[in-house]
This record gives sequence, C-alpha cells and structure tokens, in this order.
Amino acid sequence: MSTAYLLGLAVVAIASLLFLVIKLKMPAFVAILLVAGATALAGGIAVGEVIPTLTAGMGKTLGSVAIIVGLGAMLGRMIEASGGAERLARTFTDKLGQKRVIAAVTAAAFVLGIPVFFDVGFIILAPIVFGFAAVAGISPLRIGLPVAAVLLAVHVVVPPHPGPVAAAATLGTDPGLLTIIGLLACIPMSVVCFFVSKKMNLEKYTLGDSPATAALEASEHTPEAGKRTPGAGMVLALILIPLGLIMVGTTGAMLLPEGDPMRGWLGFVGAPAFALMIGVLLAYVLVSRNQGWDMTRRGDIMDSALPTVAVIIFVTGAGGVFANVLIETGVGAALSGTLAGMGMPLLLSAYLIAASLRIAQGSATVAILTTAGLVQSSVAEAGLSPVENVLVLCAIAFGGYIASHINDSGFWIVTRYLGLSVADGIKTWTLLSTIGSVVGFATVAAVWAVV
Repeated sequence: MSTAYLLGLAVVAIASLLFLVIKLKMPAFVAILLVAGATALAGGIAVGEVIPTLTAGMGKTLGSVAIIVGLGAMLGRMIEASGGAERLARTFTDKLGQKRVIAAVTAAAFVLGIPVFFDVGFIILAPIVFGFAAVAGISPLRIGLPVAAVLLAVHVVVPPHPGPVAAAATLGTDPGLLTIIGLLACIPMSVVCFFVSKKMNLEKYTLGDSPATAALEASEHTPEAGKRTPGAGMVLALILIPLGLIMVGTTGAMLLPEGDPMRGWLGFVGAPAFALMIGVLLAYVLVSRNQGWDMTRRGDIMDSALPTVAVIIFVTGAGGVFANVLIETGVGAALSGTLAGMGMPLLLSAYLIAASLRIAQGSATVAILTTAGLVQSSVAEAGLSPVENVLVLCAIAFGGYIASHINDSGFWIVTRYLGLSVADGIKTWTLLSTIGSVVGFATVAAVWAVV
C-alpha cells in the first residue's frame, strides 16, 4: 500500500477513536478494539490474522503491565486505608511547608525514576501523590502531572532504561557520557513542565472514578480519636524498598558481565513484579499489625484495590492492541521512510522521525529504537564527536517523548490513575508531554550549536 494511504489511514483511525470516545461516550476499551480491528482490515492485514494481531498487542502490553498495576494498587490501598499516605504527607508538609511540597515530590520522582521504568515508578509513587494532594487540599493533577513528566523524561533519555541503552549500542554512543548529558538535558524540560503544570487551570477538570478520587474520598473521613496510623518511616520504607530492589537489579545488569550467575539473581530480585510483591508482603504484615487487622480484614482491603484498577488494566491493554495494529500495518515504517528521505539536517531529522513514530504508533521505546536504526548510517558518515553523537541520541529520545496520547499505554495509566477523561487527558497530559519534548529538543539544539 502507498505511503499516503497508510498515513491517511492512521489519521482516520485516531480521529475515529477520539470521536467515539469523546463525542459518542463509547467506553474506551470497546472503542479502541473496534477501531483497531477496522484499521487492521483496512491496512491490509489478512482476515485470518486480524484477531491474532489484536491478541498479540494485548498480550505484549498486559504481560508487563497487569502484574505491576495489580500489585502496585494493593500496596497503595494498604497504605491509604491505614492513613499512612496522609500521615507521610502531613509530616513532610509540616517540615517543608505546603508551597515546597509539589516541587519536592517532583524532584524526588526525577531521582527515583532513573533506575525505574516509567509505569512502575508512577504506580509506586501514586499513593504518595494522592496523600499529599489530600493533605494540601488540591487536585491530584497538581502533583501527578509533573511527577509523570519527569519520570517519562528520564525513562526515554537516561540509561539504564531500554530505549536509550539499545539506541546507544546502535549508534555507538558512550553510555556514561549519555547518562551525564542526558540527565543535564532533562533538567530544563522538567523545570518547564513543572511550571507549565503549575499555571494550568487543573481544578476545572472533574475527576472520574480512579485511585486518585478513591484516596481523596477516604481522606475526607476523620480518623477515630486515638487511632494509630503507620509512621512516616514505615510508609517511606514500603515505597523505597521495592525501588531499591529494582535499582539493585538494574545496576547489576549494567555492571556484571553476561553469564555471571549473580547477574541472573540480581535480575530476579530487581524485577518490578518481584520487588512489588516484596512491598505488598511487607505491607500485609507491618501495616496490618500496626492497625490490628485480622486476616479477613487484610484480605478484604487488598482485594478492594483490584476493581478500582481493572479499567486501567483493560484500557491500557487495548491501547497496546491499537499500537500493535499500527505497527503491523506499516504506518510507522511509511512515515519514517518519508521523513528520512527529505534531506533535513541530521539533528532535526532524528528528532522529527522519532516524534512522528511516537505519534503514529505510541511506544516511545519503539520510536527511539527505530529512529536509531534509520539514522545509523548518517551518524557514522558524519564523523561526529562523542558529545555530538550523544546529542543526536538525546534528540531522538526527546522525539520519543512527544505527545503521549490514545495509542500509548502510558497515556491510559496516567489519565486513568488520575481520573481524567480522554478529552481532558489530551488537554493536560498530552499537551504537557508535547511541551516537554519541544523544550528538550530546544535544549539539545542549543548545545549542538555551541559544540
């Protein structure tokens, strides 16, 4: 099929999905599957392969998301139900002052996000975000959006995350230099995203059923006099221990050689699913003992977390279905091939190809890896210095950051956790990720002009 047809098909598919969800109020899960199936047929996928293609997209996404979301929700529910999130928020608010809290949580997310995947970091930090929002009496969007922005920034730019690591191997980039320059490049866009979200009129958005609204509703009930709550230290431990385990696993994978037995063990211990399971088991014992819950009460509270996130899991999986269809129909390849042949300057071309792929098929990692392969020969022929090589990769990474929207599983995690509708998610999270991408690329381009 022609490039023009495939690009037009992608535009029509995304527009149709937005129409069904925003205008006709069709459930997102049903609308995504319907549009994905129609797009697969129109894109030339054989009738007998349509359902397997949809199933494969669901499986690839939920294979990494379902366990993490489920365990993360249980951990968060235990902390929230015990009053631990509110206790931690009050402790830090008293010490830092309310005006500094959002900046402090955002800065902490920047650091914690370095070794932790975007979705894992956001899910683990979610109860803290909700607790601080409840204590401050503000919308969870005030904290959740800048936290998501900085987590995504380090995820797409900084090793040891898979996109930048694999792209560095493709382009022959120095990983150490990429880590240093990438972190520095993420700072300006993180600051801008923080202040942009601060200026947004976020209170006007009505939040639907979500973990955020559930936490806020729970905070409205005054605790019984004398009721114990977990200390701030216990709550921090429940959050930081899983993050620490993930960090150990990530560091081990980077430092130990292939075949080292310890690398396998550290990878097992640092796997997000295992790390979160440890967090849940610790909460099961420590929080329950602190609250005096019997076995039945513990189980009921943990089980109550799953209905809240069921929609998140299903819609996130459907987003993976749609993204897989766009990949299999060749939309991304057609778009990247068109841009690669336009003869633009290397840095701009790398950014635009990655941005176009990200918008077309949703996955930042796929956009980064595909673009690195497409510009590999151009980078090799250009005779770039090590710093210039890093800047090209950073441009690709910030292109992969742009416009998180309905074909991105991360869009559904952020918007559904925070209780945003699709339309409001596009007005806030999609806009913020686009601004962050542009600022990140502008920073890279400015350094490129100097070096």
